Amino acid sequence: MSFHKIDKPIGTRACPRTLAPASSGAEWLVGVGFRCWLAGYDTGDIACWETGWNAYARALGTERAKRAVTELACWVRAVRSSAARKIEYYPFGCTGFCTDECMAISLIAASQHHRCPAMRACALALTGSSLVEPVIDAANAFADALQEADQVLSPEVVAALSAPLAAPYRERFPERR
Repeated sequence: MSFHKIDKPIGTRACPRTLAPASSGAEWLVGVGFRCWLAGYDTGDIACWETGWNAYARALGTERAKRAVTELACWVRAVRSSAARKIEYYPFGCTGFCTDECMAISLIAASQHHRCPAMRACALALTGSSLVEPVIDAANAFADALQEADQVLSPEVVAALSAPLAAPYRERFPERR
């Protein structure tokens, strides 16, 4: 089990190998929520979830944040339970997102824009497992909750985040013949 201090910022620079979207908006909200919920599950530290909740409540208001955070928690739980590998994430203070966080953002964007093949590809890349139906179902519910809260991810995020990740994905999961 790895422990991450989520309440201590690392600094103002981006962490290594990151994509740094704006520090607000739907993409940022998905990435930060994913990061906080993973850290909370990994460490058992409620402060991680409180940090995520506070970000959602500030962005959406408490009423709209309730459903979004509930669906976020279900989605992250589905990702963790389906994963055939450790899902990586950066501490809260990082200004950018790592490869797995970017793939998670891309998955939710693909869901909101009904790009089913991209959703499946993102879920496979994120979990390293072919058992992605629970992840896709939970991603759809989370994406719907965000959309109802007027948080729509850009359709360009699907291609922008997943395209540069194709080579690392192929290195980690070579084709079987």
